[in-house]
Amino acid sequence: MRKNIILICLSLSILSAYAQVDKSSDLYKAILSNDSLLFNVGFNTCDITQFENLLSENFEFFHDKDSISHKKEFLYNLKNGLCKSPTTYQSRRELLTESTEIYPLYKNNVLYGAIQTGNHKFYETIAGNTETFASSAKFTHVWLLENGVWKLTKSLSYDHQDDNIANNQSPIFDKDTEIEKWLIENKVPTLGIGVINDGKLQQVKVFGEIKKGITAPYNTIFNVASLTKPITAMVTLKLVSLGEWNLDEPICKYWTDPDVVNDKNCKILTTRHILSHQTGFTNWRGNNKDGKLHFEFEPGTKYQYSGEGFEYLREALEVKFHKSLNELAIELIFEPLQMTDTQYFWDEKTDSTRFAIGYNSEGTPYKTIKNKTANAADDLLTTVEDYGIFLTSVLNGEGLSGKVFADMVTHQVATKKDKYFGLGFEIYDFGNGEYALSHGGSDKGCQTIVFIIPKTKQGLIIFTNVDDGYKVYEKLLAHYLGEYGRRIIDIEMR
Repeated sequence: MRKNIILICLSLSILSAYAQVDKSSDLYKAILSNDSLLFNVGFNTCDITQFENLLSENFEFFHDKDSISHKKEFLYNLKNGLCKSPTTYQSRRELLTESTEIYPLYKNNVLYGAIQTGNHKFYETIAGNTETFASSAKFTHVWLLENGVWKLTKSLSYDHQDDNIANNQSPIFDKDTEIEKWLIENKVPTLGIGVINDGKLQQVKVFGEIKKGITAPYNTIFNVASLTKPITAMVTLKLVSLGEWNLDEPICKYWTDPDVVNDKNCKILTTRHILSHQTGFTNWRGNNKDGKLHFEFEPGTKYQYSGEGFEYLREALEVKFHKSLNELAIELIFEPLQMTDTQYFWDEKTDSTRFAIGYNSEGTPYKTIKNKTANAADDLLTTVEDYGIFLTSVLNGEGLSGKVFADMVTHQVATKKDKYFGLGFEIYDFGNGEYALSHGGSDKGCQTIVFIIPKTKQGLIIFTNVDDGYKVYEKLLAHYLGEYGRRIIDIEMR
């Protein structure tokens, strides 16, 4: 056995004597084709026959954690181990094609084999639950031509890394004390995290201090800025589902802002335009030189983020239903979901001792502005737990008809490549019917963001109370949402 290992090492040491083959070459294609048969058809589906056909009778497997095995032992272990019950446990191997290198083996100028090196990842699915990343490893395969047929003769699998290391996930998330240190290093006073799995709020944690010397409690109250908008959107969509509001009816039937009463576009503007940010309004009218609201383009013709649109919608809803937006939210969302720490504005019920005051990036606190009236787009007060409960209700389509839910997750308008606005939520399109719904909030002393993934029933809530709190997003996304988190990051980086 030792002799075989030495021979393999010697083979690897002389790879430099032969240049790796081009990816367009017949040899490269032949080895990759056999690799695909071995793993995509064989390993990933537990088709043992593929292994029997592709492994040489002299096959030897070297694993850095499971010792050495020959063909008969290897097949027995595969059949009675990983593939014993594929309905309750599945392992999937993914080749990182860009890492693959193929080196030819010659004797007397005649090709007799090839050495394949590369990296691969392994994913696990247990009892039908969400597929999760398990590990990564490097590998070296020695393929030989036996009677003109490619056979895998030697396989080395080594440098295995667990899910945290392989995904560049920091071990800081294993210990609360390490997270606290990480926050201090990043100058983030307070961090709230909510984790949703299987359509349920599984975990809520709050770290740091809400003010100097006062530890942030589990039920810390945050101002979540524009995370107000999804609440307003869901109030509206629930009314649509009840048949009491129409997405495509002109808003002017109920209310018209005095600034645009003489503009023909006010007769075009609908709730669909507002919830997908296609109103034609700037974010806030105060951005305009005259401080008044204007249509900058015809509603429905392109995307432009606007808080004014949501305030326009609030006015119309309050006129029709003779109730404040906060009252409608209490009736349709807050009370049914028992969101006892959530409201649009400050009042005598607000527990200021639990409020996370906002800071600038230098650690200087902002003066807390206690708004006394509801703004449909901004300044919602809530906790991680309350907002997590709200997101699970969205994830599970509670209170929405099938048609309305389908409208909500439909691409209403593109905002960038693979990113769209639906109704009330942004959509990250991963392809193949997979996507994430998201929304963020950003104000002075506030950076917040949430994600939910309907297919896997996962979700993540991140609340911070500092101007540059967004700098912790990437590591949190990769840790808690794994591959989906990295896809979101990729889309944002384009």
